[in-house]
Amino acid sequence: MSPEDKLKELGIELPPAPKALGSYVPARKAGNLLFLSGILPLVDGELRREGAVGRDLTLEEAQEEAKITAINALSILQAYAGDLSKVTGCVKITGYVASAPSFTEQHKVLDAASDLIAEVFGEPGRHARAALGVNALPLYAPLEVEFIFELKD
Repeated sequence: MSPEDKLKELGIELPPAPKALGSYVPARKAGNLLFLSGILPLVDGELRREGAVGRDLTLEEAQEEAKITAINALSILQAYAGDLSKVTGCVKITGYVASAPSFTEQHKVLDAASDLIAEVFGEPGRHARAALGVNALPLYAPLEVEFIFELKD
């Protein structure tokens, strides 16, 4: 099953790829790796939720935002690769979670993004990962996630 077919099966329609919010590009290819810049959980260019997880958002709400971020990553990936079938796998995800001082479940927030990528690409979607807690993120976003994908030659 192609990644696009898997998305249809999951009921996910990819939005237009989000534009850069500053002086950078959304993705940059080096060799057969595509590095995606930090992605926020934007829907139609807006954040649905703001603030720190454990204070302003629950773990479950943050997981929903992480899934949105992964969907945005897939839309950028599709825009740059032209077709998700050109992806041979996900290499690494690095997630930054705006966290209340006592919140220590950043890894669980990022599981929602990791699980979606693995579901779309199967075993090649399993990846290395870092999940970090931070004080604040751009636009008061609850998380920002970077992705590295490998593309066919």
